[in-house]
Amino acid sequence: MKKLTIKWQRVVENNTTCLRCSETEQELEKAYIKLRESLKLLNIEVIIEKNSLDRTEFSKNPLSSNQILINDRPLESWLAAETGKSQCCSVCGDEHCRTIIVGNNVYETIPENLIVMACLKAASELIPEKNNFIKIKIKEIS
Repeated sequence: MKKLTIKWQRVVENNTTCLRCSETEQELEKAYIKLRESLKLLNIEVIIEKNSLDRTEFSKNPLSSNQILINDRPLESWLAAETGKSQCCSVCGDEHCRTIIVGNNVYETIPENLIVMACLKAASELIPEKNNFIKIKIKEIS
């Protein structure tokens, strides 16, 4: 079985994270459930890893919080999106946190549909060439 790995990390201080990371986690869970069931049919196992950044790690690189990597590539690269930043909340202090920019839309919370779309693109690279019709359909959808 092939593996699709989703790694997500966020800042955690006193067992608390910021609102945008908390909401992204909920969106990630919804996406994971859909992807796990759908990709199982293609013999692809979806693995999710959640990692915490402490305050020191976060302050060195604030944009590493709320980052999603899919098969070790940032979600933005799968979507031809950009990384942005904006002021967040007390957990993050004065640091500006990661946002995702897709076209004219800026997302502080990464929505389920973007996670699913990026994962489907990554999964299409795991499908053997004899199943090219699946890859074509995924490209047509996006």
